[in-house]
Amino acid sequence: MSDMLPVVIEPDVPAKAVVIWMHGLGADGHDFEEIVPSLGLPKGHAIRFVFPHAPIQPVTINGGMHMRSWFDIRSMDFFNDVDSAGIRVSCHQVYKLIQQQIDSGIDSQHIVLAGFSQGGLIAYHAGLSYDHALGGIIALSTWCPLVEQFYLHREMPIFVAHGRQDPVVPYALGAKARDDLSAKGYQIEWHDYDMQHQVCEDEVDAIGAWLRQVLAGAM
Repeated sequence: MSDMLPVVIEPDVPAKAVVIWMHGLGADGHDFEEIVPSLGLPKGHAIRFVFPHAPIQPVTINGGMHMRSWFDIRSMDFFNDVDSAGIRVSCHQVYKLIQQQIDSGIDSQHIVLAGFSQGGLIAYHAGLSYDHALGGIIALSTWCPLVEQFYLHREMPIFVAHGRQDPVVPYALGAKARDDLSAKGYQIEWHDYDMQHQVCEDEVDAIGAWLRQVLAGAM
């Protein structure tokens, strides 16, 4: 996936479930590793957390600067000027990570894809286009273009959260993704918060509660 191995946090017992969590533009796999102890997971849970690193590549909207990015962002027209080829490449890399977990003995329905901002878009696209249904998707402060491509896994739970004052990925874009997917029959659990482009404590609590529900068999 990049020139660095993913950050992996193993549970204290053999893993029965996995959360693969994609970071935002310009960050890396270490960005969300400290969230794990704050999720309120029960002692002795069996969830492995995998935090991959996006490849380093030029990003047009940032003047062609090289940084960790799951795909190119060419303009602020997030729904019409879309690097669909770059998204596909990153999705295939996520598929490989999923397959590695399946090969290690994890059931596909015990695998959750999570992501923040640009990484959330990859969580949406990879989870909704993968051959097998996963345990669910967590999409934080993100958007979802090309919804017309999706038709699989309408029963898969999807946790979506957005800041009402987000200046980076405007709230309206997150709400549009929610509405577009709901219109296609996807099961969205929507949360919004009085925050900008970030994650807040109440949101982390809600993510933890959602994970305890969808991965109950690994608790």
